[in-house]
Amino acid sequence: MISKAIMSDVSELNILVNSAYRGESSKQGWTTEADLLDGIRIDESRLTTMIVSTDSEILKYTDDQNRILGCVHLEKHDEKLYLGMLTVSPELQGKGIGKELLIAAEQEARVANCKAIYMTVIDGRTELIDWYLRHGFSATGERKPFPSGDPRFGLPKKDLEFIVMEKRIS
Repeated sequence: MISKAIMSDVSELNILVNSAYRGESSKQGWTTEADLLDGIRIDESRLTTMIVSTDSEILKYTDDQNRILGCVHLEKHDEKLYLGMLTVSPELQGKGIGKELLIAAEQEARVANCKAIYMTVIDGRTELIDWYLRHGFSATGERKPFPSGDPRFGLPKKDLEFIVMEKRIS
């Protein structure tokens, strides 16, 4: 089931996101950033801000025992919806949870009268970029610097840059 995350979900979300992106546990899945970055992916303070902010929300995917297996952060910016932190538990990746969260994000974009969903992806993550391309996103040609000087986003092992991807919503 997909629903909006609430404050009591912050600790579980923090564990899920960090386990899916960083460290040894993330290497069980195909979306790991462990070869690119050390450190954390998110912390409870930033998750709390995402949940309580007016134009921001986290959707969570839960199983029948209410365990959080996936999530995605959405934030409205004018007529576009920013999509970030799309996360699926490493041992469950490839089972359609990410696709369901992406579909839910598109529904949220329509409800919010957004014309597009956009995101940033680290340029070296070709498998992930290909996955988004297969799901209707395209590279805009825009690039953004990775916040290398801020350990809240991780500690880069090499120079990193984001590409901006976008999908038009009909």
